[in-house]
Amino acid sequence: MKYLEFTFKTQPCTEIVNDVLSAVLGDAGFDSFIESDSGLTAYIQQVAFDEKTLKKAIKEFPIEKTEISYSWKEAEDKNWNEEWEKNFFQPIIIGNKCAIHSTFHKDIPKTEYDIIINPQMAFGTGHHETTSLIISELLEADLQGKSLLDMGCGTSILAILAQMRGAYPITAIDIDSWCVSNSKENIVLNHAIGIEVELGDASVLEKKGPFDIIIANINRNILLHDMPAYVARMNPNAELYMSGFYIEDISMIKDKAQSLGLKFIDSKEKNRWASIKLLKP
Repeated sequence: MKYLEFTFKTQPCTEIVNDVLSAVLGDAGFDSFIESDSGLTAYIQQVAFDEKTLKKAIKEFPIEKTEISYSWKEAEDKNWNEEWEKNFFQPIIIGNKCAIHSTFHKDIPKTEYDIIINPQMAFGTGHHETTSLIISELLEADLQGKSLLDMGCGTSILAILAQMRGAYPITAIDIDSWCVSNSKENIVLNHAIGIEVELGDASVLEKKGPFDIIIANINRNILLHDMPAYVARMNPNAELYMSGFYIEDISMIKDKAQSLGLKFIDSKEKNRWASIKLLKP
């Protein structure tokens, strides 16, 4: 699978600007990001790249007075697991509850839940705030024997943790075929049973479920658009956990959810990113 490597330079180059840029680029088809001193390095499948979409996304960038320039080249073929090992993916240890690591990591401490992830080019190592927010929710939730949907599953790290905590059956869905392939590999690595991975978006939900728990870690606009489809596939007393948006977006997400009959339970924040927990009465 051929990838294009883009170098984005941002001015001002701040954490907030680069976080928003990664979200905007994600909507434009990019699926992997590495921060740099001047902006971001981002990767997109060659067949998925559309320059008009990219230029439109930059033109409509939501933070005013931000200058963004870019250059690109074909990404060389690499051992991406080795690249992650050298440059980014370090083990995540959450107290004595959960360890997230790859096959190349050594001397991992013993925890209640041990998750092996070989992320390759897919999003979802657990490092990003939105993923870690949902992980914290799953570690607190009662999942035993509950059917669960993971929308925008990425590497399926969340689905795998949910399975370890007793959720069954589990459906994991992503629009990216690379994520679907990587998810299946990670599910095998963790000997996870009862997780079905499928390529698609919210339009495939009509014949799925209903579910006791839905988790959706995507982005604000997709969540707002797809929330009715989630609610339609929720059992009575089902819970909905969503992330992928900023604290400034909580009220917008909450208002939409309440208009659909959901009850707000609480929200969590981490470095300006947020998650929200909702209940279907």
